[in-house]
This record gives sequence, C-alpha cells and structure tokens, in this order.
Amino acid sequence: MTDSRIATARLGATGPEVGVQGLGCMGMSFAYGPSDADESRATLERALELGVTLYDTADAYGAGENERFLSPFFRAHRDELVIATKFALAIDPDDPTKRIIRNDAPYIRQCVEASLKRLDVDVIDLYYMHRRDVNVPLEETVGVMAELVGEGKIKHLGLSEVTGEELRTAHAVHPIAAVQSEWSLFSRDIEAKVVPAARELGVTLVPYSPLGRGFLTGSFAKAEDLTAGDFRRQQPRYTGENAAANAALLDPIRTVAEAHGATLGQIALAWVQQRASVHGLPIIPIPGTRRPSRVEENTAATRIVLTEEELALLEPIASKVAGDRYADMRFASAGRE
Repeated sequence: MTDSRIATARLGATGPEVGVQGLGCMGMSFAYGPSDADESRATLERALELGVTLYDTADAYGAGENERFLSPFFRAHRDELVIATKFALAIDPDDPTKRIIRNDAPYIRQCVEASLKRLDVDVIDLYYMHRRDVNVPLEETVGVMAELVGEGKIKHLGLSEVTGEELRTAHAVHPIAAVQSEWSLFSRDIEAKVVPAARELGVTLVPYSPLGRGFLTGSFAKAEDLTAGDFRRQQPRYTGENAAANAALLDPIRTVAEAHGATLGQIALAWVQQRASVHGLPIIPIPGTRRPSRVEENTAATRIVLTEEELALLEPIASKVAGDRYADMRFASAGRE
C-alpha cells in the first residue's frame, strides 16, 4: 500500500490546513469495548505519517480518560497536528450512569480548564459544543466560547449536531470553523439544511461515523455480534429486524467495491469524501479506528473517485435505512429541524 500523504483542506475560512481525513479517537478508550493501548498508540503515529493531522476527542469519552490517553502523543507532535475536543455532556448528579447536557457559561469555563489540564497543552485548536442545550440561549454559549478565544485558551470554534438555523445564529456571534455531525451512506439528514448553511457561511463539515459505526464495513451484522459493553448494542439501527433489513443494503456497496478492488469501508468513505465536490464545501470525515492497518485502508479511500453511475447506485441507500441514528433523537440536529 502506498505511503502517499493525503491531501489537505482548510477548517473554516481562516482555520488551519489539515488532512482531508481526520481520526476519531473515542474508541481508543470508550464506547466500543476493550482496546489495546499499544496498538492505539501505533495507530496515532501511523495516521500522522499518512497526513492525518486532525485528531478528535471529547471530555465525555471515558470521563476524560481519552484526553489523558492522547496527551503524550499530542505533546510529542504538538506543532504537527490539530487537537479537537468538546464540552457539553455532564454527569447527572442524580444518576452517575446518565449524562445531561450543559451549555452554561460556568460549566464551559470549568470544562475548558479541565481539558487543557488533561491534554497538557496551553491552547485547544478546535473546541466544540458537543450537544445543544435548548434551555440556554445559543448566543450566550457561543459568546463564552468567543471569550475563550480572546483569552488564548482556544483557537477556533466548532459545533456538533446543530441545525442549519442554529449554525447561522452561532456564526453571527463568532465565526464557526467546523460543524460535526453524523454523515454517511446511512445518515444523510444534514444535507437538507445544515450543509447548505455551512456552504454559505464557509464552515467545514466534519462527518463523524462515516462508516456507520462500523456497520458499513461489514464488520458486524447485528448488535449481538458486539461485546457486552459496546454502546452500539443500544442503537436502533443495529438491533432486531432493523439490523437484518440494513444488512441487505450493503449489496450495492459490495458491487462498487468489487469494481474498484476496494473494501466496503473504502467505498463508504470515498462517498463521504466526494460530498465535498457534490456540495461545494470542505469535508473532513473522522473515521475512528484503533488499528494501523485500518488507518492505511481509510486514508487510501481519499484517492478513490466514484463514477456518476456508481454514485447513482449508492444514492437510494439512506432512504431505505431502518431505525433512527439514536434511540432519542432530541439531541441530534434532525430531531430539531
């Protein structure tokens, strides 16, 4: 496999140039079952060698453990990469097993200080509001984030799972560099309003779960295939009759993959990467993996170009998907559009 570095794209109108594919680091210490720390570290290093420079984490991933795990790698390569982390998911004081959403000013300031300490850096390159608390005016939340830019604690602002109108509101307070939302062959709801708003405002789209949380790779066919602690076992798309119906939707992807001598995952990623030219805005997906070989596979997908006929074959898939992205869609942008 070639060691060619991937191309680059800009985060927002004035943000840094980063690789056109980033790396989602959540699974290295959270959500997807047991992981091997040494293999995860090797994955981080291999990604950087291949031109992956945007690394995505959040304070909610393992209650800060993911940020701590990434810290030595970030310090060793501080000038070569862009650190993205997030705030907003707090532990429910009445039930430590549950999360609540907080966007209030004191909480944001508490979170940024804690993330800076865990990451052991002086400034966070891209700081996201992880989820929207509709009880707090968005202008207030973004205003505090803008103050943190002025104080030199963060460089650029990001939002996750916001609606098109929420993006416009936020951008009017302070330029938004990136919007992170789920976007894949299985999840295309953001194309209606979020993507047009981002294109108009010069905001980069950062798709998470571009591989459908692994389902689009064919690595599992139903929730029961996953380990007991894997949170995908609770997601509607991967359980019961939904899982069986959705597994059948992979057939067109297999057809295209065979034509390119590629994997299912590479075609799914190539489709997301190609949304940049389809919609006319920068797109930097952040597939998550814990294996160097997968990073090599994923970055190679940036060089696959799908034909119009292949795109047409893949076009109907999303409309046939059974089950929502989450059991509770109130906290996803589609639940508020």
